[in-house]
Amino acid sequence: MTLHHATCVDFNGKGVVILGPSDSGKSDLALRLIDHGATLISDDYVEIKCEKGQLIAHCVPNIEGLIEVRGVGLIKMDYLKYTTLHLALELIHRDKIERLPVDKIFDQEGCQIPLLEFDAFSVSAVAKIRVALK
Repeated sequence: MTLHHATCVDFNGKGVVILGPSDSGKSDLALRLIDHGATLISDDYVEIKCEKGQLIAHCVPNIEGLIEVRGVGLIKMDYLKYTTLHLALELIHRDKIERLPVDKIFDQEGCQIPLLEFDAFSVSAVAKIRVALK
């Protein structure tokens, strides 16, 4: 199991891991997904491991059910202990995202899922994630 500086939600039964440096919008994007029906797995740190050919994301015990809402504080909310990952998002500035990108993958221990370079603050972010998960 590997610890990642990331945030993770379960969105309609599909895990989405959001990767990026501090202040890139991981928690903000997760909060918007939660507002559209997603469930928190873990905020800021996520444990990921390959199990039976699938990537499984687990919440980190000491931060279970907590999400940082900038300007508000740490908020306790409903969460799941784990989810099967279907999509990884690498948060980067909008200007650096290719309009028609080549396929990328997130690989850990031989388990792979699609990886998208993503703008966390895009107005259409939630809609884009829905499309990517189909």
